[in-house]
Amino acid sequence: MSHHTMSAREQSGGEAPRRRVSGVGRVLVFVYGVLALAATGRSVFQIIDRFHEAPVAFTLSALSAAVYIVATIALVAPGRVWYRVAWITITFELVGVLVIGTLSLFAPATLGLHDIDPFGRDATVWSVYGMGYLFIPLALPILGLLYLSKHKPRDEARS
Repeated sequence: MSHHTMSAREQSGGEAPRRRVSGVGRVLVFVYGVLALAATGRSVFQIIDRFHEAPVAFTLSALSAAVYIVATIALVAPGRVWYRVAWITITFELVGVLVIGTLSLFAPATLGLHDIDPFGRDATVWSVYGMGYLFIPLALPILGLLYLSKHKPRDEARS
């Protein structure tokens, strides 16, 4: 058989990389993608329209959008490096939701927020633990980390 008609697995002599995204993982990636789009749209609008009102909060909205974009890509991409990137970004996301959520409740002025309204003009994606997004920003990293712990790349699953 010529190398042109051989599969990638046969050419490499090894196993094809296992897809991490299947079943529940597809739903997880879909939700991350939707949240990435929502957070990006919100932060871009806030920064363009009224950055001067709450620069810290709107910068945090942009940061959360970037985290969701990287997490979405990392969940889809195969390999150990992307697996680690997924762990790092999703852990960062969880810490961010907890810290920003707590600050938005108990010290909103720290973030430049005028009140604790999660649906307000100056709220971030992570304000009040993501209440403005039905607490999905709080639940998603927990589910993401659980999913990653059960779907390790083959190299890491053996060690």
